[in-house]
Amino acid sequence: MAQVEATTERVVAADAEAVFDALADYSGTRAKVLPEQFSEYEVREGGDGEGTLVHWKLQATSKRVRDCLLEVSEPTEGELVEKDRNSTMVTTWRVTPAGEGKSRVVVTSTWDGAAGIGGFFERTFAPKGLGRIYDLVLDRLAAEVEK
Repeated sequence: MAQVEATTERVVAADAEAVFDALADYSGTRAKVLPEQFSEYEVREGGDGEGTLVHWKLQATSKRVRDCLLEVSEPTEGELVEKDRNSTMVTTWRVTPAGEGKSRVVVTSTWDGAAGIGGFFERTFAPKGLGRIYDLVLDRLAAEVEK
């Protein structure tokens, strides 16, 4: 099995603290910025950053749905890490200043891919598909915090 990685980034016209706070707000903002690929969203514990336990289903393709139960941690300032209890997937959100009143948001997901030919296709196509989904999340996040 090889590790698969998908990374997407965006500069947002809002300061890093506001953007991070919006991302860490699982009880409010996060639910609003998720596109249609996410369903059955539910905060099970916490709701604001570190210590949150959140559930959703992610429809990555027409046939592929991941049932995710994510534990949220904040290992360093400006960083949220979501570890899926149901798989090897780990998603890391990093928010850093990017000039006056701007911030850079980088989201990276990694997981252990399948072996064989299925793994080849997963490593080839899954990062692009997940990147498109996270582009939508970042579009909606920007629209929310740039108000």
